[in-house]
This record gives sequence, structure tokens and C-alpha cells, in this order.
Amino acid sequence: MKYQIIRNEKYDFAGQSYASIYPNLHKYPATMLPQIGIELFKELNLKQGKMLDPYCGSGSSFAVGLESGLQEMYGYDINPLAVLISKAKFTKVDLEKVKSAKQYLRNEVFDFIKDEENLRSVKPPDIYNIDFWFSKQVLQRLAVLKNFIEKIDHNIQGLFLVALSETIRDCSYTRNNEFKLYRMKSEDVLNFNPDVFGVYFEKLNKVSDIYQYCYYPKINGAKIEINYNAFPAKENYFDVVLTSPPYGDSKTTVAYGQFSMFSNEWLGIGYARQIDNYLMGGKKVKEIYNEGLIADYIWEIEKISPKRALEISSFYEDLNYSIEDVAKSVKKGGKIIYVVGNRRVKDVQLPTDQFIAEKFEANGFSHLFTYERLLGSKSMPLKNSPSNKVGESRATMNKEYLVVCEKNKQSKN
Repeated sequence: MKYQIIRNEKYDFAGQSYASIYPNLHKYPATMLPQIGIELFKELNLKQGKMLDPYCGSGSSFAVGLESGLQEMYGYDINPLAVLISKAKFTKVDLEKVKSAKQYLRNEVFDFIKDEENLRSVKPPDIYNIDFWFSKQVLQRLAVLKNFIEKIDHNIQGLFLVALSETIRDCSYTRNNEFKLYRMKSEDVLNFNPDVFGVYFEKLNKVSDIYQYCYYPKINGAKIEINYNAFPAKENYFDVVLTSPPYGDSKTTVAYGQFSMFSNEWLGIGYARQIDNYLMGGKKVKEIYNEGLIADYIWEIEKISPKRALEISSFYEDLNYSIEDVAKSVKKGGKIIYVVGNRRVKDVQLPTDQFIAEKFEANGFSHLFTYERLLGSKSMPLKNSPSNKVGESRATMNKEYLVVCEKNKQSKN
């Protein structure tokens, strides 16, 4: 069955970005525009109830919930950096304590570095191949910052760690305009000498200002619970689900694991380099996914590359299991909104929007509508090389689909 797609220009939000209404505290790949959810909530008259985002990333859905008047929201993610960013945005903190801690940190750091021996006494984390990505001077200064940030009250520490994470990325030898890890050219490395403390305190001021003027006033008494694990099913609990699931496995589509790796390592996450394996589609499977409408598309890819067909099968198998858990967790009459792109692999466009509608219908939902919007402002790769030949590229994703379903009143789930 083919589910109808309605082209809806209203949802293009041409010329707008995430920052148009909710400036981000930290870069993050493939963030959903809050404007999409806000407009859909108005259209569906969603003003109350419990909301779920099973793959919450940096928290766009919570911004939507706050704008729409929801008072209870739950999010899950297995990337520690994503949870750090979301919690920093949507946890109510004492602004006076933040102000005092900023002054404490500045005073302690600059007093500490007056003595060269102090710099040598602080050790950076034990990270594989760390010298390839950071200069010795940068490592020393990042270690000093981390040392004093860890002494700050844990209730307000998130904002300080977010600024540190941004600084880690900007002061490394990575090409900072990309989410995948690529080292600068050798000649650029020679001329790269960032002022680590200057970068950090500038970012800290920016992070705390955005939080104070944008997020803090909107949180009020809302309950926003963000959990660092995969979503566990909760029988008939949520009234609405708003989410933007991964568009494919992290290794080949959007590089969540690579983007987050250094930050997670500095935060003490021992398996930071394995996160891609834990994300959707990260585990190897031995058989082609052969259920429903997506199967024909995967078999087309299998003719060209059996290896890629198995990787794609892993992703859809994981997405299917996740949808089953989400479906049983929604109350009868509840809505799900999935914002998704259809990626192209080996020159085959995979209809993930159709897969999502089909799977929810198989789990007691009715498909209400799918809107198509032009994808103009998401931070993610819009082109790839379907043939893997140098110089050949094709648009991999230039549209996004807003899939909306409702749980049937007579559903057995």
C-alpha cells in the first residue's frame, strides 16, 4: 500500500533555521526545526498530555512542547553528549549560582596557570591517539578547565560542560565545518594555535546567555525528564510522540558517533568510540530485511552491494522494533509525529516515511497524513556518491516527511 504524501509549502519554513526561535547551546547533527512541531501541534490541537521523544538528540521536541503548553515530557537517547545538551537546555537552574560559578572558574583558572608547574601537573584523559588531534598546549589547557569544572555544583555543571564540549571540538585539529572526523591539512596544523581559555569563556558566556534569555523563562514548572538509555516501552502512557529518528545508520548517514567522540571521551565515556555500534542500525545482521514495502528496495540494493543491503536491513530491523515499543506506549486516540528524510543508497531512494506509516498501522494506528517539506536548513550531508566514484555525486536527501498517525480507539495494544 502506498500512503499519500501531501506537498505542504507552509512547512518549508524558507529562510528560517533552528536559531530563528531557539538558538542552540551546542552544534548537533540533523536537529529538527522546532517550528515544524509547533505548527503541527497547532494543526492537531495538541495542548496537553504527556509527550515522548524516543530519540531526543539535542532536544528540539521539548522546545515544541514548551511552546505548546505541555507540562510533562520524556526523552531518551543513548548518546551521552545529546543527553548533556538536552539536559542543559531544559533543566531549571539557579542563575545566581551560575553567575557566581562563572566568576569562580575564571578566577581559579587564571590564578592556577600563573605557575608553569601547575600546568604540567594536570593530566589530560587517556585517549587513544590524542596527540594526533590536539597539540600538547591545547591538551594542558583543556585539562585545567575540566579539572575546575568538575568542582562546580553538579546541579549547574551542565552549562559549563556544554561550553567545554564546544571548545574541545573547536580547539582540535578537526575540520570544524564537518560532522565527520577529518584532520586539518598539515600546513593548517602548523598555523593553528587557539587561545583555549579565551575560546572557552567566550563560549561559556554565549551558552549561559542563550539559556538565560531563551530557555530559562519557558521552562517554568514543566516536568522534562531526559534519560540516558534506549527507550523502554511504557504501556498506554503517552498522549503524543514527536520525534525525528535517525535517517540511517550513524556510520554511513549522519555521523552522530564521530561528531560526539572527543566530547564523550573527555566526559569520561569509556565506550565513546563504540557509540555508532549501539545506535540504530549499528549491529550486523545476517539476513536481508524482508517484511513489507521496504523489502523490494533493499533487494534492489542487494543486487549491487550485498554488504550495504545487510547494513540497511539492520537499520530497518531496529526501527521496526523501536516502533513496536513506541506504539504500545501510546494511549488510544494518541498521536505520533515522525519527522524523517528518505536517504538514497546505491542510487535507490529508500521510502522510510512509507515504512513508518506501514509499521504504525500494523501496530494499531491509522495513518492520518504525511506532509512533504523541502529540506533547506538541517545540518547534515545533502549529497553523497552512490557509485563511490570520485567526482560523482547525487542529492541524497533534499526533502523531509512529516508522518502523522493516530492510535485506534479499538486497538488491542
